[in-house]
Amino acid sequence: MKPHSVGPEPKAPRILQINYKLEGTAAEYMEANKPYAEPIAQTPGLRWKIWLLNEATREAGGIYLFESDAALQGFLNGPIAAEVKSDLTASFKEFDVPRELSAVTRAPIGS
Repeated sequence: MKPHSVGPEPKAPRILQINYKLEGTAAEYMEANKPYAEPIAQTPGLRWKIWLLNEATREAGGIYLFESDAALQGFLNGPIAAEVKSDLTASFKEFDVPRELSAVTRAPIGS
């Protein structure tokens, strides 16, 4: 019996979590990020992004769902991620999506 490999399927959805320190107020964050919303929405292979903001803990960021690892890596190697990477407080974490468990909890990951 062959052992099962651990890792994403070639076209398995992938999650990217980006967090960084919030500079300024929530209103300033919202205004500063308006120009990025549409270009992010047009990212090839991006299914959705949830913006994160916690003014009390001075944190911001996003959770992104990509259709594949290739799409996630394309975003990470693009100009928007490069700009975020210039923020020394930014952290980038990549995750696989366990489909079976996610389906039970109604995750919006698609087929």
